[in-house]
Amino acid sequence: MADDAGAAVADTVSTIQLVAFRTAAWPPVRIVPAASKRFWMDQTRDHFACRCLPLVMANQNGWLLLSPERITVEWDGSDRIRGLKISSPPSKRLIAKSHFGSGIVTWTLPWLFRTSPGYNLLIRGPSNMPKDGIYPLEGLVETDWSVTSFTTNWKVTRSHMPITFEEGEPFAMILPQKRHELEQVVPEERSINDDQ
Repeated sequence: MADDAGAAVADTVSTIQLVAFRTAAWPPVRIVPAASKRFWMDQTRDHFACRCLPLVMANQNGWLLLSPERITVEWDGSDRIRGLKISSPPSKRLIAKSHFGSGIVTWTLPWLFRTSPGYNLLIRGPSNMPKDGIYPLEGLVETDWSVTSFTTNWKVTRSHMPITFEEGEPFAMILPQKRHELEQVVPEERSINDDQ
C-alpha cells in the first residue's frame, strides 16, 4: 500500500524544462549549478555566515553563467555609449559591451532559452555576490514562447574606477518561475497571538 501511495505522489510531480539552445559558438559561456558557498561568507568570523541557512539556500537557488574571459570596465560618469570602456584579452569579440550608455554593461548570451509552458526565466546577478562599484540589473523573460536570445546587464555605480570580472566568474544567475503564481499570493498581517 505504501508503495502505491509513493507511486501516486511521483506521478503528480512533473519535470520543468529548461533548455539552452546554443545560437553562436562565441562567446563560450558555461552554465553551472549555483554552489552553496561564497568567498566572503567563508571569511566571516568563525565562518558564521556559512551557518545562515537562508543565505546558503539562496546561494544555490538557480544556475550561474560564467564569463569565458577576463574583462575590465571603466565608466567616465557620462550617459554616452562611449563613456564606458571595456577591455579584455584579444579574442574574436567582446562578451560585454556598452549598448545603452549611462554606465550600463550589456552581456551577450549565446543561447535561446526555452522553458516549460507557463514558466518565465528570471535573470539576475549571482545571489549574495556583491561587487564593488557595479550592480546587476534583473530581467524577467517569457521563455516558453520567446524566439530570440536576450542580454543581461549591470549598472556601474562608481565612475573612474576599473572593475574586473575574472575568467570563470559568474556574471548572471537564471531561475525558472511559474507565471502568474505571484499574483495568487495574498499577504496578511496578524498578531502572533492569533496562532497559539
